[in-house]
Amino acid sequence: MHIRTSFPYETTHEDVLVPLPDGTRLYARIWRPLTEEPVPALLEYLPYRLTDGTAPRDRQRHPWYAGHGYASVRVDARGHGNSEGVPGGAYPGADPDDAVEVVSWLAAQPWCTGRVGMFGIAWGGLLSLRVAARAPGPLKAVVTVCSADGLHDPYENDAHRVGGSVSAVGTYARSAARLAFAARPPDPAHVGEGMWRDMWERRLEAVLPSTHTRPAHRTEDAHAPGPGPGPGPGHQDSVDEEYGAVRAAVLAVGGWHDPHRDAVLRLVRKLPADRVRGLIGPWSRQYPDRDLPPGPAIGFLQETLRWWDHWLKEEDTGALSVPLLRSYVMDAHPPATVYPRIAGRWVGDPVWPSPSVTPVAYALQGAPLPVRSPQHTGVDAGRLVPFGDDADLPPDQREEDARSACFEFEVPEETWVLGRPRVSLRLTSTVPGGQVIARLCDVAPDGASTLVTRGALNLSARRGPGRTAPWSPGTTENVVLDLNAIGYAFPAGHRIRLGVSSAYWPWIWPEPGSEAGFTLEPIGSVLELPVRARESDPSITFAEPEESEPLGVTVSATLDEPRPQRLVVRDVAAGTWSLEVTPGPGGTRVHPDGLACTEEGLETYTIESSDPLSARTRSTWSIRLHRPDLPWEARVETVSVVSCDARDFITSDELVCKDGDEVVFHRTWEKRIPRTSA
Repeated sequence: MHIRTSFPYETTHEDVLVPLPDGTRLYARIWRPLTEEPVPALLEYLPYRLTDGTAPRDRQRHPWYAGHGYASVRVDARGHGNSEGVPGGAYPGADPDDAVEVVSWLAAQPWCTGRVGMFGIAWGGLLSLRVAARAPGPLKAVVTVCSADGLHDPYENDAHRVGGSVSAVGTYARSAARLAFAARPPDPAHVGEGMWRDMWERRLEAVLPSTHTRPAHRTEDAHAPGPGPGPGPGHQDSVDEEYGAVRAAVLAVGGWHDPHRDAVLRLVRKLPADRVRGLIGPWSRQYPDRDLPPGPAIGFLQETLRWWDHWLKEEDTGALSVPLLRSYVMDAHPPATVYPRIAGRWVGDPVWPSPSVTPVAYALQGAPLPVRSPQHTGVDAGRLVPFGDDADLPPDQREEDARSACFEFEVPEETWVLGRPRVSLRLTSTVPGGQVIARLCDVAPDGASTLVTRGALNLSARRGPGRTAPWSPGTTENVVLDLNAIGYAFPAGHRIRLGVSSAYWPWIWPEPGSEAGFTLEPIGSVLELPVRARESDPSITFAEPEESEPLGVTVSATLDEPRPQRLVVRDVAAGTWSLEVTPGPGGTRVHPDGLACTEEGLETYTIESSDPLSARTRSTWSIRLHRPDLPWEARVETVSVVSCDARDFITSDELVCKDGDEVVFHRTWEKRIPRTSA
């Protein structure tokens, strides 16, 4: 990593309040080059607190862009950080209305040329695409990283849903984390010692667990959240209209270890080729310049600068001379929960789907066999959204393979796979619902099993997303599920292993009766791999990663012994399995301005091996914000528990907020959410 200290422009920054039409003001930090000439603006809009939560990351990139001739702007969403207003909605901070107004405000500033770009990762990338679908005139270009596209049916795979099923990790654990984060107070050092408490109390009165605003529905109904005006996202006409509404140029970036990489393939397929480019590397959920595992990192800021200069400054940078899709095909690697770097090569495809990719069918063989996976199948799935931590990625899959029905295929010569594998399975089920999970593994000669990719399908969603079709017990049908996209090279002498299971906890919340599993008939069942021609593209190169100077946050660990990031506990007598996950970095971060932030979280997922109705999650968060110089101390503590019966999800949330020793807010929520389709 190169830390850059010299730029074409000297820069300055200031904090401002951006007015919205309803009188609410959003807190913003603007880095600008010192020049008399107007410059384009770049916007990153998030609910994640620019003065502390994302401050270290912001410092790595916004001053860098300003030093290259852009006004780079970071804005806190309504009701978050130091912005006015109250939070709300199932996607807090991802409502495009306010962001559209911010785009217009930026374009109207005297220091702006009137041309604006948006960028972001995860929620920030999703919001950028949703704003682009509104087609505000000043918005000319977007860079979206590791995000859902927001224009596709979210019930297939949006972290809340996996293959049409509710995700215990993606829905309920994330709801618990959002409750804790949304309840954090404004910072008196930025909004004033006389204002922060009133702002906080108004915010807390409006806070709701996101499970209350995002129902456990999959069917198309009035509750289904859509990306914008009009019908819910299950309507194909609406989906196509949303893609067609995007006028800004889109650079879509993903990582093979991020759950949203399929969105990149959809975007390069759906958007006009003269306004879109796709890039997928080996990364987890990270900006690809940050040098977090797995690498290699690239000069991503330089790559985006080429995009901005082309679309916002109308310079000939060659931004469109690269292939439509640049993908990293990873070499085979032994199973591990973290990889500093994964070897491989870059390939380029001028169109997608690519003529260099050929579907190759592998027929399953053998007699019909029952698939009744233990309910704890999935404890070795790894983290749903990896961030580069030591325990993020799936360990050796041999234990998961033993809990699944497995089929193997020899690899006589090196085989490159690029795209979404597909599995067609002939199943017989004795119950109306259930789930089928398919994992594709690379088995080395020593027996080590590396997870390559996977997919899941709620059997009641087998006829399409947004449609519920209970299985007629005792009947046999063919079901098709697409696995997540991947770029991987299977070496000669290895074996391709397809593992099929009926459970995958806690990625997927099990359905009532799913312990019955199903019968799989290999004859008539097929694995289809998107096999790519073995042709790398040596012209695809990237500069060395570089960033601007770091913020200088210091981190101190707690006095307690650090918890394992992921711990599996088996109670042999009770037949229960518990997965304990530490979701955050822990410890205390001290910022250069004196603010100390302490966060401690713990997620626990428990299930009995034979009982899908025993599934239970518990999530706790403790957050402390402290300024010794004021003095000021605020605390947020939450406990969120979810269990189920055959009809409902049963949720309980408790939130306690303190100003020093004074309890400012204490509320509990209890709700039964009908299991309409999951």
